[in-house]
Amino acid sequence: MKMQGTVQSAIVAMVVLLCSSPWADAYVGFTKPVNLKSVIPSLDPLTDGMECLSYDGLEMYVFSIRPGGQGECDLWVSRRASTDKDWGPLENLGPAVNSPKYDGDATISADGLELCFASNRSTTWPDIYVTTRATKNDPWGPAVSLGPTVNSPVGDGDCTPWLSADGLELYLVSWRSGGYGESDIYVARRATRSAPWIQPVNLGPVVNSPYAEFAPSLAPDGLFLIFSDVSGYPLRPGGYGASDLYMTSRTNTSAPWRAPVNLGRRMNSPDVEGGPRLSPDGRTLYFWTGHDADTWANWQAFIVPIVDLNGDGTVDGKDDAVLAVCLGRSDPLCDIGPFPWGDGVVDAKDQAVLAGYVGQDVSDSTLVAHWALDETTGPLALESVTGSYALATGGPVWQPTAGKIGGALQFDGKDDYLRSLAPVLDPAQGPFSVFLWVNGGAPGQVILSQANGTNWLLAQPETGFLMSDLKLHPLVNSVVAPVVITDGAWHRVGFVWDGANRFLYVDGVEAAKGPHNVLPRSTGVLYLGSSSTPAPGTSWQGLIDDVRVYSRVVRP
Repeated sequence: MKMQGTVQSAIVAMVVLLCSSPWADAYVGFTKPVNLKSVIPSLDPLTDGMECLSYDGLEMYVFSIRPGGQGECDLWVSRRASTDKDWGPLENLGPAVNSPKYDGDATISADGLELCFASNRSTTWPDIYVTTRATKNDPWGPAVSLGPTVNSPVGDGDCTPWLSADGLELYLVSWRSGGYGESDIYVARRATRSAPWIQPVNLGPVVNSPYAEFAPSLAPDGLFLIFSDVSGYPLRPGGYGASDLYMTSRTNTSAPWRAPVNLGRRMNSPDVEGGPRLSPDGRTLYFWTGHDADTWANWQAFIVPIVDLNGDGTVDGKDDAVLAVCLGRSDPLCDIGPFPWGDGVVDAKDQAVLAGYVGQDVSDSTLVAHWALDETTGPLALESVTGSYALATGGPVWQPTAGKIGGALQFDGKDDYLRSLAPVLDPAQGPFSVFLWVNGGAPGQVILSQANGTNWLLAQPETGFLMSDLKLHPLVNSVVAPVVITDGAWHRVGFVWDGANRFLYVDGVEAAKGPHNVLPRSTGVLYLGSSSTPAPGTSWQGLIDDVRVYSRVVRP
């Protein structure tokens, strides 16, 4: 249900599920979004929004305010003869289903015989209704309210239902009393498909917040739930726009849901993102965005596995070696098969998925920033993921042939630094990794920092060991790797946070580990070659090359 009665359309870039307690338990990425108008020309973003697909892929249910309906907003269906054919014209579901008021938020059962949706036909705020049919060739019967067991008292509002693949769970959003915020996600359950629904249960304060949760969509295996917050209500902190998309996971259908993760700035924009809807096979995500009352779009993004396991930009034998170490374990990074969600164990299925990508040019949707530092002149360094730049200040010198990979940037240890022109990543949002090549430096000099004054990577004073000061509180220990990185040789150094521990890597080897399950929240820009609050002797003197930041765990 679109609480403001506005057409929902969505834009998505690429996103990933994050891992490790308390975060999600698997990785998936999303391809660059495709405007749904180019795929399904019959959908008009000014009037129509995609709600759900039937499990055989032959029916698409749409909410629409287009003329010719029964009321303010109606449910329509488009059909096709086979999954490789074009969609036919939209057909209104008729007065048995639609009313003179709002009807939307459709979700269909796996057998195609049950359609749940939201409607405010009887009250100001919506309730959940259901319509059924005897066979897929029959028309839908009269819509019936799910009654007081599922729906809350008049004035509270229940909407955006979503049926699980087995038909035994019904997720919905409600403004009923007793929740944790403006609106919460609830789940109603039933013992069998023919049994009555029992009273919905709140998903609890781990998933729900003091703000407004909306539009849950469950993956077909029941382990991942995508939802949004709501424009017009107080928004979850740390977001990127007027409303954002989030995801939570659980290890099995009996386990509790984990803390939700924001899908990041490459998914969420300053505009409204919402209405996430997963395809029945779990391979495609549909959702919508809106810039203003007249600018909406429907989008789709395909779900892809993360196969660059070691984060070096290529898929090769090194990634196969990472996966081989994980065989027989439950490892979220390597659990990439069966595609797209994995099965909880790393085995031959995962090796088969990885083998299909070896040697291919694979775009990693978890790569949130990459400075190759291959420029030859000028004050700007291209950040190739978003097309943004970093500004060189103080006169660092481009070294087109002296880098570890192509060119590099040389800093003088006095007043040189590189400053990103846009924020890159909030450390508190979830697991992440940063890796780069360095050559030179001296004890006490900073490699990478954030605008709040936190030094992500530096050479430890006195020793020249790799060190990280990224921590929430001064009483928490910094992480120090007993490996000298200031010996004048090239070293690939990295910091990884998995949600529970901080790791330091030097030349592909884990060199230090320190527990820390919360990092400081910051959306400040990054500084390369300097602390954001420089002090004498802390600026880097040497070369830096190929800086990569990932919104996931990387194992070099």
